[in-house]
Amino acid sequence: MTAAAANAHVFEVRQEAFETEVLQASLTTPVLLDFWATWCGPCKALGPVLEKLAAEYHGAFRLGKVDVDSEQELAAMFGVKSIPTVVLVKDGQLLDGFAGARPEGQVREFLSRHVQPLPAPDDADTATEAEPETAEQAINRLQQGIAEAPEDAELKLELAVALQQAGRDDAAAAELAALPANLATDERAVRLRSRLELAQAAQGAPDLAALQARVQADAGDWEARDQLGVRLLAAGEAEAGLEQFLAILQKAPGWNDGQARKRLLAAFATLDDAALVGRYRRRMASMLF
Repeated sequence: MTAAAANAHVFEVRQEAFETEVLQASLTTPVLLDFWATWCGPCKALGPVLEKLAAEYHGAFRLGKVDVDSEQELAAMFGVKSIPTVVLVKDGQLLDGFAGARPEGQVREFLSRHVQPLPAPDDADTATEAEPETAEQAINRLQQGIAEAPEDAELKLELAVALQQAGRDDAAAAELAALPANLATDERAVRLRSRLELAQAAQGAPDLAALQARVQADAGDWEARDQLGVRLLAAGEAEAGLEQFLAILQKAPGWNDGQARKRLLAAFATLDDAALVGRYRRRMASMLF
């Protein structure tokens, strides 16, 4: 546990010190318990993420590592049935938790509901804040986890997401296609599939200027509008891109086997702006129904 040893905010939990180091300590500082084992591949994928965030939060919470093999009583006390399991203890009480390895973004979202990061100390000798994990670092971490736990499909889904974020779309598509049926409809898989679909469409499209000229010359050039929409989405101009698909849906809903509707649904799955998505979903519904 080299990374943990170098992190002042990470400690190993022992049964004999649990009352003071976890329950009593949580009255002033929340304690995040990571139930893990040396033989657990997903644990090795999640552990570095938790340790990095503990350092990044600068003491807003402490990370307690519980080896379930040596601390079986603690694992039983918390009802741990699978690992990794993460539990947040605050004010002496179990507050929240989750089971299974999760990507860094989901762990951040979990922490944000209960803990706010503290500012970095001013001491010049203090270690600098950890850099955010790059897509390539995530790929390496996940590939190592999969090598140790090849049956863990969750890690394979996370790997597919990381590959797409690194621009390796073909590899991401291959990982996505190999997922078991129970994960094929997972929200992350649906979002990734939509991103890959739109990215592929954008790759084969002419540049923005050429497409805008075609649409200006012929408002009913649905192919140009469709390609302009995916180009605009790829350029980060979400609303302008959605407008192109709505224009097709309004005038030619059946064009290319209803492609405008499919594009809108794919775009909705990839966008993080809930208000924007909600507004355009309502507009799409009013045209269809």
